[in-house]
Amino acid sequence: MAEVSKPRRSFFGSKRSRDEALTGYLFLSPYLLVTLVFTIGVLLFAVYVSFTEFNLFTWPPTFVGLENYKEAFSDKKFIRSLVNTVWYVIIVVPVQTSLALFLAVLINSKIRGSNFYRSVYYAPSVTSSVVISMIFWWLYLKTGYLNFGITKVLGAVGGEWAAIEWLNDPRGLIQLILGPFGVSISSDLWYLRGPSITWMAIMFQNIFTTAPTFMIMFLAALQDVPPSLYEASSIDGANSRQRFFSITVPMLRPVILLIVVLGTIGTWQVFDQIKILTAGGPLNTTLTPVYLIYAEALGTSGPPRMGFAGAMAFILAVIIFVFTFIQRRYIESGTELY
Repeated sequence: MAEVSKPRRSFFGSKRSRDEALTGYLFLSPYLLVTLVFTIGVLLFAVYVSFTEFNLFTWPPTFVGLENYKEAFSDKKFIRSLVNTVWYVIIVVPVQTSLALFLAVLINSKIRGSNFYRSVYYAPSVTSSVVISMIFWWLYLKTGYLNFGITKVLGAVGGEWAAIEWLNDPRGLIQLILGPFGVSISSDLWYLRGPSITWMAIMFQNIFTTAPTFMIMFLAALQDVPPSLYEASSIDGANSRQRFFSITVPMLRPVILLIVVLGTIGTWQVFDQIKILTAGGPLNTTLTPVYLIYAEALGTSGPPRMGFAGAMAFILAVIIFVFTFIQRRYIESGTELY
């Protein structure tokens, strides 16, 4: 008995489905080509370069294996930049997230002129980071308006103020706190001195310019919280504090996760303010991995070292991934309920 042959099934099901799929891919091809060449291709080339010694002027690069990664983990400036950024993340992310949530709740409370305040608060976020940095550079001068204002305020109550060079003071926060108690931290233990005065000044600038963006995100999320929840809690006798921590914060957990992750990635990649204001000084207390990668890759203080810069870039990428994974592990848990 002859075996009945089964009809072959096309991957697309029919000629019409195949034509529609090919047409779709044809329209997508410019984007796919750009992505393939300028994203995936560049990324793969960067991976290759990180295992080589490459100064931009000689071709082909010299393969050196893991030497760039070994050098990165033993490089004092790179380690210093990572420690500086850890302080930056620990301080900036919680403060800017809390401030953004506070401003969003304040504006969402239907106070008179809320639209005006929303515009005023958001203005720094739409201003160029270069312009904002130059404004703060002007404020932070030893003869600038910040020292002038503090001097006038303290002078009005009989106090005195020694002007600080905000962008050129390497003294650490912990060092300043323990100093009056006779505790001195040696330069060998620089990592125990805490963030420098200059670093904290840049932190303040970053919080001032980034918190308004997150405020808008929180404000949008607050619009989706059902008013019936607040009405029911009021009937049950809950006060404003209880409503905030029992309703508002839990309902905003998905947005809090997003903002914390975005804030962490942004702080690990801080560059603009460093390039414009301090170039990593004073005494490397504001040096960051991204600025160091930029300096090594383009050779601003020596010959270009693209391989070494590439190795540091991928180490930084792994660190950001680990921080993001931990945040998702502990913050995201339970967000699917909201």
